[in-house]
Amino acid sequence: MAIRLVLVGPRFLFFFFLFAIAFSGAFASNGNMVTEKTLAMIKPDGLRGNYTNRIKKAIVESGFRILKEIIVELDEDRASRFYAEHSSRNFFSGLVKYMTSGPVCIMVLEKQNAIADWRAMIGPTDATKAKATHPNSIRAMCGLDSEKNCVHGSDSLQSAQREISFFFEEETGEMVGKHDEL
Repeated sequence: MAIRLVLVGPRFLFFFFLFAIAFSGAFASNGNMVTEKTLAMIKPDGLRGNYTNRIKKAIVESGFRILKEIIVELDEDRASRFYAEHSSRNFFSGLVKYMTSGPVCIMVLEKQNAIADWRAMIGPTDATKAKATHPNSIRAMCGLDSEKNCVHGSDSLQSAQREISFFFEEETGEMVGKHDEL
């Protein structure tokens, strides 16, 4: 039996190298795909409008796992601390009043690319814009405007970690962070 050497061309090696780099960070050391966690919140208008079950169904059907879930009523202090990065903005007092107007459903979601996928599902912050540009988004389905937009989603890995710990673990350190999501 003869052994045959096959030489591969530089084009094959180039694409193999790109493929290897693209997926090298996507796997944990045990070979499993790395997942992300993100915070999802159904705001008072979403709960009042009976959208909770529809939103949770869409979450699960999109491949997310709901790891933790609580329903809480935020008081003024807690809502102010959660949205502290917006405290100097003119809409802040209205936002706090809205977020304390009824219970909210807080969830920790998990899947590959969870942060970006959840943000894509919820659509633009302004629900009016979402209705025009992202008609299948959650905010198009149940949001009213840029403040009463039905849901919240972490906008970065750092925000997700901070927001998850805000609701599900002991708070440590300064809660003020930089993110653009309401």
